[in-house]
Parts: sequence; structure tokens; C-alpha cells
Amino acid sequence: MNDLLVKIDRLTEIGTALSAEQDTARLLELIMLGAKSLTHADGGSLYFVKDNTLSFEIISNDSLSIQMGGTSGNAIEFTPLPIYQENGSENHNMVVSHCVLTGQTINVEDAYHEAGFDFTGARKFDEANHYRTRSVLTVPLKDHEQEIIGVLQLINATDESSGAVISFSEVDQQLAESLASQAAVALTQKRLLQELKDLFESFIKMIASAIDDKSPYTGGHCRRIPVLTMMLAEAVNRVNQGPMKTFHMNEDDRYELETAAWLHDCGKVVTPEYVMDKSTKLEGIFDRIKLVEHRIEILLRDLEIEYLKKCANRSNDEVACEAARQQFESQSEQLKQHLAFLQQANLGGEFMRDEDVQRVKQLAAYQWVNYQGETCKLLDDDEAMNIAIRKGTLNDEEREIINYHIVATIKMLEALPFPKKLRRVPEYAGGHHEKMDGTGYPKGLKRDEMSIQTRIMAISDIFEALTARDRPYKKGKTLSECLKIMSFMKKDQHIDPDIFDIFIREKVYLLYAEEFLDPNQIDQVDDEILQACLQ
Repeated sequence: MNDLLVKIDRLTEIGTALSAEQDTARLLELIMLGAKSLTHADGGSLYFVKDNTLSFEIISNDSLSIQMGGTSGNAIEFTPLPIYQENGSENHNMVVSHCVLTGQTINVEDAYHEAGFDFTGARKFDEANHYRTRSVLTVPLKDHEQEIIGVLQLINATDESSGAVISFSEVDQQLAESLASQAAVALTQKRLLQELKDLFESFIKMIASAIDDKSPYTGGHCRRIPVLTMMLAEAVNRVNQGPMKTFHMNEDDRYELETAAWLHDCGKVVTPEYVMDKSTKLEGIFDRIKLVEHRIEILLRDLEIEYLKKCANRSNDEVACEAARQQFESQSEQLKQHLAFLQQANLGGEFMRDEDVQRVKQLAAYQWVNYQGETCKLLDDDEAMNIAIRKGTLNDEEREIINYHIVATIKMLEALPFPKKLRRVPEYAGGHHEKMDGTGYPKGLKRDEMSIQTRIMAISDIFEALTARDRPYKKGKTLSECLKIMSFMKKDQHIDPDIFDIFIREKVYLLYAEEFLDPNQIDQVDDEILQACLQ
């Protein structure tokens, strides 16, 4: 009775350990070691049901000092055992497959003298290892739905005092069945948690892919940001001196940050395509520069008509005709130059000069006559406003629409019931447009109000945007250009100086470039630029 109570206590301890263990390999070992300990078995195997076969997961034998599978590092090379014959009939010849098919525990006193089962495999193993398989206890592992997910098989129960091989007792069988039940629950829980994790990861990657696919101009952005973010985060995690030496990440921290990186732009699902894909200043449903081109074409036509009329009326005055021709050619060339300027201005860029903005206003006042005979301005107020956009292709209203994506991101993520280990995902994902001096958006946070993870993601987002080759209004910049721009951003307190220093010193920019940038973008960054980055 005392021995039984001790075993029950041991069973309880094993059950508690199984519930707490997160590592699958270690969990399998706990099951095997626990089962051997409870029944005083010399060895055993643990099988999983996979595609109508039983695959070996753990093989253990104390007498032969064999440990395979689990955390042993020793691979199991045995062929999985078939649950069904080649003709599709049930395989009841082997005790483990019979156990799966019937759902019953099989307790064999002596494998060599057991009728009804084929122990050829055991005999071959014994001959090769000078061993003798006698008692065999085979127990099915049933999950919460009574589906058999595996088999626990124990070999050669031993007498504690003499060490002799004996049969597995009824108590041994009950203890093994209890342990198998707890093991099945633990394994099923682990499997279900992994399946939920896989589903969650697939879902967030699907969202990121959908956002990238939504716009041909940002394709790949959501897939590249997690990579760059984790490159920089690992670099910060490695430093052991300086302001960032106290920053450390465990696996849960890494998973949380990478999840946030995948979801950082999920709010773009609400951003209209005509704004997201606005590749020129006048683009809407179509690029309205075509309307401007047609108007100037009409002006050129009118000039030509006026010139031809003058010549027709003064056909005998060659001097007047020549003067009219020169005037026509001069005015035509001027109009063509104005058109070329407007076409170039429509493309957008990093900066538009004051004199160019003033020229747009002057050209907007040019007049032309439409097909109804109405006199109109060359550019209406909306067109003039858009053409005069100083940076990029978005006007103030459109930029607000774009910027709203981060507000939408925060709202969407805060509405999700994230588990404790992912509770800061909304914060990390929603802060990558904040600046250290508080001039960012949407909350205007300052450096001390931002987590290190958020500051890491902000630098990653900027560098990816600068190097991206798929933006509608610019080409991907070279490394030298990007680092020079970011050095100014550091001086202007837009990005975290300490994290940017690590970005430079640990050559994260180069590591990312070698994987994602066009070779033409990877130029030699001179010492002057690097020093500017580190000042």
C-alpha cells in the first residue's frame, strides 16, 4: 500500500510537470521517463500516429544505454510502422497497430510466446543487441475526443529488489494508463496551442500580404519590415556597453516584436487605393496631367490658326507674314516649355523650389477657350494646388488620409484580445511614425514616452522606405544617400540616436542591403558619411 501511495504521488508530480512543460522534445522524455519510473520498466518506445503509420518519437533502454529521440540528439532511423496493410486491411499483426485499431491496452507476459502478434521486429532487435524482450505493456494515448494520437509501449518490468524481469502487474497497467491519459492531454494541448499559433501567424502574414498586394507601389514593404526590425533588435540585444546595454530580449519578447512588425501597417486596409497609389500629383482616377496637355494642345492650335489667318489676310506682305511666323514659333516654344515644366513638376520629388511654386501659380492663370466657347484658366484651383505640392505627390488632405492608417492600425489592434505575451503589440506597431522630439504622429510622443522596441521599428520603417525601389514618386536610394538623410534626421531628433549608432556600428544597414537591395544601390559609404551618422 505504501508503495502504491508513493507511485500515486509520483504520478501526480509527473502530471504537473507534463502540464507545465512547453518544449515538445522534453515533454516526450518526461512521458517516457515517468512511465518507466512508475512501472519499473527497463525500456520503452513512444509512437505518434501520422498518416496511417506509427512513427518512433522516443526509444529508451536502460540496460543497453540507448536513448534516441527527444533531447538526446540521437536520431531515430527506424521505418514507421503501418497501421494498415498494403491491401487496405487493418494491421492486427503488430501489437502497437492493434492497440491503435482497437483502442485497448495490451499486456503481454512474454513476447516470444505470445500468440496472435508478430514480434519479429523485437526478436531481430534482441539478436542484434544481445537482449531478451519479455514483458510488454502497450497503452493507447487518447485525446479529449477519444481519438488515438499515439502509443506508449513499455518493455520488461523489473523487480525492485532482485532486478529480475517480471510481468507488468494490474497496478502497473492502471498507472501506465493514467499516465498515458495525462500525456495525451498534455500533447494535445501542446498541439492545439501550436496549431493556434500557426493559424495566428498565417493570419497576420496574410493581412500583410494583402496590404502589399493592394498597392503595386508598396509591394513587399510589410514583408521586409519584420526582417529589418529583427535584424536591428538583435543587434541592440547583443551590445554590452553604452546606453542600450540593459536592453535584452527573450524568445517571448522577440515573438511580440516580430508580430508587431508584421502588423505595423494593417490599418492601410482602410486607405483608398487612389491615395495609396498616387504616383503623380494630379493622379486620381486617371492622371489629370493629360487634361493639361490637351488644353495646351488647344492653345497651340489656336496660335497656329491665328498665325495662318494673319498670313492669309496679308498674303502680299511678306514682312508681316514673317513677323507673324516668328511670333507664332516663339509663343509655341514657350507653351511647350511650360508644358514640360508642368509635366516634370507633376512627377513629385523630395523638394520644390519657391520659384517653381510661383511659376505654377502664374501658369495657372493662363487662359484657354473650351468647346463651349467659355474662357477658362489653364489650371483650376485644385490642379494648381496639387502641382505646387512641395514634397512627394500627396496634398495635405491626402496626407492626412495616409497618416490615418496608423490611427486605424492602433484601433484595430487594440480591439483584439491579445494574450499577455503579446499585449504590447498595439503599442509597438502604432508608434513607428513617432519622432524623438514629439513632432511625429499620431500621438506626438517624445523619446522618453516610447519603448525601445517602438524606436527600433521607427528606424527600420524609415530605412526601408528610403531604400524601397517600388515607391510611386522616387527611385530606391543608395546606401550613401540613405545614411546621409538619416544622419540629418538624427541631428533633428527625429530618430533615436543610440539605436541609430548601433544600426551603423553593427552594419545592420549593410546586412539588410545585401539581402534586399539592388546591387546598384549598394555603393561604398565613405568615412565622412559614417562619421556624420555617429556624431
